[in-house]
Amino acid sequence: MRVLLTGSSGWLGRFLAPQLRAAGHTVIGLDVASGADTQIVGSVASKTVVERAFADYGIEAVIHAGALHKPDIVRVPTQAFIDVNVTGTLNLLEAAVQAGHDRFVFTSTTSLMITQAIRQETGSAAVWLGEDAGPLAPRNIYGVTKLAAEGLCRLYHAEHGLNCMVLRTGRFFPEDDDTLRELPGPNLKANEFLYRRLTVEDAAEAHVVALEGAPAVGFDIFVVSAPLVFDRSDVEALKRDAVAVVARYFPDAPALYAKRNWRLPTSIGRVYDPSRAERVLGFRGKTDFGQVLDSLRTGSPLPFAHDPAYVSPKERPIAAPL
Repeated sequence: MRVLLTGSSGWLGRFLAPQLRAAGHTVIGLDVASGADTQIVGSVASKTVVERAFADYGIEAVIHAGALHKPDIVRVPTQAFIDVNVTGTLNLLEAAVQAGHDRFVFTSTTSLMITQAIRQETGSAAVWLGEDAGPLAPRNIYGVTKLAAEGLCRLYHAEHGLNCMVLRTGRFFPEDDDTLRELPGPNLKANEFLYRRLTVEDAAEAHVVALEGAPAVGFDIFVVSAPLVFDRSDVEALKRDAVAVVARYFPDAPALYAKRNWRLPTSIGRVYDPSRAERVLGFRGKTDFGQVLDSLRTGSPLPFAHDPAYVSPKERPIAAPL
C-alpha cells in the first residue's frame, strides 16, 4: 500500500518508515520539517496540503503520527494544538473517507489517561491503566487535543465505516525528561520499563501491526507499552514498597542497580497494561525490563535509546512554520 506517514521526520517516523518499507509498503512522508523519509513538507493543519498529498501520491492508507507534544506547550500557543492535533486529524480522516480507504492508524498517548490525581499519586495503591480506565480528564492541552482526535477517529468509524486503530503509546522519546530530574536519564528510562516505557522500535512495530490488522478489527483503542512485569494484585505493594516487589520478580535487580549507582523506584503509582494489544492484535513488545537487567549483567549496551542532546526536527531553525 501507499501509506501516508505524518510526522515522518520525527523520532518515531525515523524508525517507522523503514519498518513499513520492510513490510512491503510504499511510504510517503509528510512533516513540517524536512527529513530523509519526508516527501511533503507542510502541516496537516492545512486542508490544501493534505488534499494535494492524497491527489499527487495516490495515498491508500494513513498512519497519523505527527503532532504537537507535551514539551511544545511552552513553545507554541494553545490554538496551535487545536489546529495541528484536532483539525489536522480531521483533515486526514476526511481525505481518507473521500479516497475510500479501509484503514487509518492514529498515534495517541497514554498521557491523556493521567488525571491530576493520578499524577500526584495520592492513592494508597498503584493505578492499573488499561483501555477502559476512566473517567478521562487530561490535565493539559496536549492530552485534551489527543482525546478529541481519538473521538474523531471513533466518529469516522461509526459514520463512515473507516477502520481506525488508536494507539495510546507509552514513553519512547530519547531525550531527558523535561520535568523529572532527580535520576540520571538512563536510570529513569530503565525504571520506566517497569510500568510506562517501550522502545521506539517496538512502538514502530505496533503501528505496522495495527495497519495490517485494522480491517479485521474495525475500531479499537490500545495501550502500547513494554510487556507487563507485575500482576494486578501487586498494586498496593507497588505503592508501598516497589523495591521489594521488583526484587520478588527479579531477585538480582537491587544488586545490579547498586553496581551502577542506580536507584530502583521506591514507589510506583501507575502501571500501563498493554495486554489488550497482544490479545487482539497479536502485538507484544520485544523489549522488557528483564532485557534491561540482562544488559546490566553483561555490560552490553542498554536496549533503549538515550540521547540528552536530541532535538525534534520541528524545533530546529529549518522547520517550516505550523
